[in-house]
Amino acid sequence: MSSAWLLPEHIADVLPSQARRIEELRRDLLDGARAYGFELVMPPLLEHLDSLLSGTGSALDLKTFKLVDQLSGRTLGVRADTTPQVARIDAHLLNRQGVTRLCYCGPVLHTRPEGLHGTREPLQFGAEIYGHAGLEADLEVQEIALDALQRAGVKKLTLDLGDARIVRGALADVTLDAATRDAVYAALAAKDQPALDALTTGFPAESRAAVLALLRLYGGDDVLAAARRELPARPLIKAALDDLQWLTQHLRAAYPDVRIGFDLADLSGYAYYSGARFAIFAAGSSDTLVRGGRYDEVGAIFGRNRPAVGFSTDLKQLVVLASVHPLRPAIRAPWGEDAALRQAIRQLREQGESVVCVLPGHEHEGQEFDCDRELVASNGQWLVRAL
Repeated sequence: MSSAWLLPEHIADVLPSQARRIEELRRDLLDGARAYGFELVMPPLLEHLDSLLSGTGSALDLKTFKLVDQLSGRTLGVRADTTPQVARIDAHLLNRQGVTRLCYCGPVLHTRPEGLHGTREPLQFGAEIYGHAGLEADLEVQEIALDALQRAGVKKLTLDLGDARIVRGALADVTLDAATRDAVYAALAAKDQPALDALTTGFPAESRAAVLALLRLYGGDDVLAAARRELPARPLIKAALDDLQWLTQHLRAAYPDVRIGFDLADLSGYAYYSGARFAIFAAGSSDTLVRGGRYDEVGAIFGRNRPAVGFSTDLKQLVVLASVHPLRPAIRAPWGEDAALRQAIRQLREQGESVVCVLPGHEHEGQEFDCDRELVASNGQWLVRAL
């Protein structure tokens, strides 16, 4: 039996009902971003590999599909994340001096899925602010992310806050090679105390105690107070905890129904985060719906090191939890060669109506529209009447 119709693993077609819901969600989120003053950009799906993976984007190497350009002979990459591309646009193409707000929505491709049932072709929506180093930008990005989920109808949200500077501050007086550092980060992310005990054996006592304390510093409001007691009073750590406190106060005032928690050892996601970072979950699901934070170094490789903060989400994952919009109302019309009928259909479509012509022999077939009216002939005219 032929298998020509089979798709690669973790790659799937999106059928009409799901495609309609994803497109409605895409438009809704882009409209929400526009309401905040964000401008839409559309980076290419392919770029030279050294551009996609340079600098802080190198963590994406294992996720990126590579191929050879038949025109130049250079190696190209299919983007696995859009943020490095948007940083390039901000640094080189727009090159503005003040604040720039950019949003995007398009497919990315991963060599491996995030989970057992994940897709390798997420539809990534994101929003990013360049040019402002203050917490005001961090707060705005977290607000638009929460607004996006609420616009989608996702209920009972949990916002987890952390900061990349806390782990770096804890390791400030420790000299580590790249492999050991990555192993420490992985053990922290996995809350693997035996591994962390072994990895930190030769650390200075204060730093070892701080790293091990991070394993316990996750949960509710008491986490920040506990961190101030248990972690060394180093500038990076103090600044991070102060920033998390400020963000929490403002978010609680604006979103009283959103649960806010903390995980000070959270290092998941891409390595380019440099400050406050966050993840958003929905009740009853362990999957991360949104991930974002500050990444001030992301544009350095493009020659313009500008403050940057943003987030991204996968609409294919999000639509599963989103509220279902009703089918779009439509008018059912017969197919015919009568000039008056065809003119009536054309006028209705110009007025913004959806008119579904029933082709001969297909009168009882359904579709992705709610045909609540029909076009009928009456006294020599074509009129719309309710069904």
